[in-house]
Amino acid sequence: MTDSVEVAGSIAPAKLRDRRRDRALIRAWLGAVIIMIIAMIVVGGATRLTNSGLSITEWKPIHGVIPPLNLAEWQEEFAKYQQIPQYQQLNKGMSLDAFKSIFWWEWGHRLLGRLIGVVFFLPLLFFWFTGRIERKLVPPLLGLFVLGGLQGGIGWWMVASGLVNRVDVSQYRLATHLLIACLILAAAVWIRRGLAPPDGDAAVETAPLKGMATFLVLLVFMQIFLGGLVAGLDAGFTYNTWPLIDGAIIPSRVYQYDPMWRSVFEDVMTVQFDHRMVAYLLLVGALVHAFQSFRLARGSRAARRARHLAVLVLAQAGLGIATLLMVVPIDVALTHQFGAAVVLIAAVSHRRALSPPIPIDD
Repeated sequence: MTDSVEVAGSIAPAKLRDRRRDRALIRAWLGAVIIMIIAMIVVGGATRLTNSGLSITEWKPIHGVIPPLNLAEWQEEFAKYQQIPQYQQLNKGMSLDAFKSIFWWEWGHRLLGRLIGVVFFLPLLFFWFTGRIERKLVPPLLGLFVLGGLQGGIGWWMVASGLVNRVDVSQYRLATHLLIACLILAAAVWIRRGLAPPDGDAAVETAPLKGMATFLVLLVFMQIFLGGLVAGLDAGFTYNTWPLIDGAIIPSRVYQYDPMWRSVFEDVMTVQFDHRMVAYLLLVGALVHAFQSFRLARGSRAARRARHLAVLVLAQAGLGIATLLMVVPIDVALTHQFGAAVVLIAAVSHRRALSPPIPIDD
């Protein structure tokens, strides 16, 4: 009887050690995917700021991996671009070399998307078929893969909006494309954080903090969507003063479209105003949450995460103001876009850490 207990006792820890090792591998894999998604978001911002997104006028998920390899192929690709309104109305007379410079941004953006798919899918198959993925993790990981495939389709849906009757892509579709990218990023962070060992705050009462932490995550998503509208309308190139817009904190001509809801999505002034107001709300919310966490859970990791989140939001607000006042220089603007991804990761990771980690399967 003693031997059987000893055998049983020796098997259970071994299973736990193996499963913990498997989780460490999965977390490392998801960490690599997260880094690639951040790069994808930044490269997407560069593609927008350089007006490169319409340089490739066809969607070839497989064949499109290979760029033009000789002069004849470059001229063929350029001829396709010359048929769309962006060239005819904005870039008439563009040289082949100038076309190549915008082509490479869009090609790199699409290639990075394909690489993310490969880096996600092949290890997923390996971990799954070798039994390293617990059953409860299969649906969310498969959901991530499906969402990534959908994002590729949304990207082409966005590009297609600028090929006929427009010189740029629809701000609605651009904001949707950015939002889905950030949703994929947030989901990967959420899953990865749920696989982490307990952080030592088991005795801390986190329930009062969850509501505000959830609210901050939702605010970050709203702000990112509004940022997509700002980018889609080139709203950052207008009203380049702060804190005033058109001479006032609340400009008189805001929300003047008929019907009014169109102002939120189509009026440059209103879109920029909304982006500023939500930024203020997010900053106040992050500071309040940091104080709340300090008061309720002083000295805990939860309090430190809340404080770090507030600092990141403050820095991101500063970057946003600098981007506006400097009239959207590409380096500052891309740093601002990178900052949005960092704030989202911090907010999602903090919220997930306030809940218990995913229990290990027996």
